[in-house]
Amino acid sequence: MTDSASPPAAPPRPMTHILLAEDDDSLRGFLARALERAGHQVRVCADGDEAVDALDDGPYDLLLTDIVMPGTDGIEVARIAAARSPGLRIMFITGFAAVALSAGTRAPEGAKVLSKPVHLREIVSEVERMIAA
Repeated sequence: MTDSASPPAAPPRPMTHILLAEDDDSLRGFLARALERAGHQVRVCADGDEAVDALDDGPYDLLLTDIVMPGTDGIEVARIAAARSPGLRIMFITGFAAVALSAGTRAPEGAKVLSKPVHLREIVSEVERMIAA
């Protein structure tokens, strides 16, 4: 008699928790939906101050933030987040990367920077790569 049972399925991948800080309403909505469709749980914030407050609701696996935002900018959000959660992965999306990062400011080590305009598929792919690393 042969055993026709299938091999056990791989355990489901744990859901990734992403903190998304983006001041552009449309882009924030598009990003959140794309990341949720890819199987991630996303907490959205409209500015840096809201993102800093949301850090208390973590833990998060990834911070995805614009750099230039009202209130606390993305660089400072990333510094605060990295200090609170040393293993947190950080990704910036910005149209002002050269300006925002050249004025003597330093992003946390290992942070990834994507320049706008960026395709949603590219962001989701980069998120997947960072999480898998």
